Amino acid sequence: MDRFRMIFQYFQSNSESVMNGICGLLALASVKMYTCFDFSCPCLPRYNMAYGLGIMFIPPIALFLCGLILNRQSLVMLEEWRRPQGHRKKDLAVIRYMCSSIMQRAMVAPVVWIVVTLLDGKCLICAFSGSVDPENFVGFANASPVQVQQLLAKVPCKDDELMRNNTSRKAVSRYLRCCSQALGWSILLILIVAAFLALWLRPCFNQATLLQARHWSNYIDIEQKIFEETCCEHSRLFAHKCILHFFESMRQEIKLHSFSLPREGEGAEGGEDLLRGIADQDQVNKLLKMWYYEKPPLDVSQATQRHPLGPERSPLPGADSPSTRSKFLQHTDV
Repeated sequence: MDRFRMIFQYFQSNSESVMNGICGLLALASVKMYTCFDFSCPCLPRYNMAYGLGIMFIPPIALFLCGLILNRQSLVMLEEWRRPQGHRKKDLAVIRYMCSSIMQRAMVAPVVWIVVTLLDGKCLICAFSGSVDPENFVGFANASPVQVQQLLAKVPCKDDELMRNNTSRKAVSRYLRCCSQALGWSILLILIVAAFLALWLRPCFNQATLLQARHWSNYIDIEQKIFEETCCEHSRLFAHKCILHFFESMRQEIKLHSFSLPREGEGAEGGEDLLRGIADQDQVNKLLKMWYYEKPPLDVSQATQRHPLGPERSPLPGADSPSTRSKFLQHTDV
């Protein structure tokens, strides 16, 4: 049980591990979907190719889109690409690294689907049974061209009456299955060789640029998470203050119903520190707008910039609280 808890905490604190886990689940789901799918070729000259190629390539497109949707870094990358310049310049190398990482993970499940379909061979047999040369098979020698096309279209349907006594059906099926499996194993070998070369040739290139791109892509993700958590904490305190003001305004009516109210100042001491002067809707909206248009520079040695949010702009609420520091340590423990 402790081992599973440690694994769960590791996945919680590591965004890359979460994304790798999602990619693995999508790949397993693609294999399970294909094995549970009831493949039924129409065995008609005009529809075989559309059906076979559709089954081979349409589900991978859907799996690719699912991989993009489930990957949280897709939205982070788009926001970083489209955000205004503000006080922080954009680094195209970081955006390219994030895009490459997202695409690689999203392509895992579609590639698994295509390789599995090719190794199984049913899709390619259905799609290209009408494209083989009938002269290479003895069973089609005495048939007219129209009959040949009809017979070739019936090759995937072994239970069809026209193909039960045809000796060439199995030969055509074996030929197309061999081609399909050869193509599938070739794609798999190419991918393995490409991954091997990418792993072993990486030290030959500039590692500093790669480390910088990886570091700042992780920073952008962590920064967004901490900002959202801090906004949630501020929203909770803001709602608490609004509710307290409501009850204060209704004090006389509540006293008539014998409810007990907190004394003046109770429950608000810690809230005032965390609200940091951001105490109305306009100030909150202005802070969020400034976060989007004028992100602070990546230099923590500088003093916190002051903006006209009110009398003065203080640091983000909860930035110095122990809970926020613990959350920051959890995110940075990668």
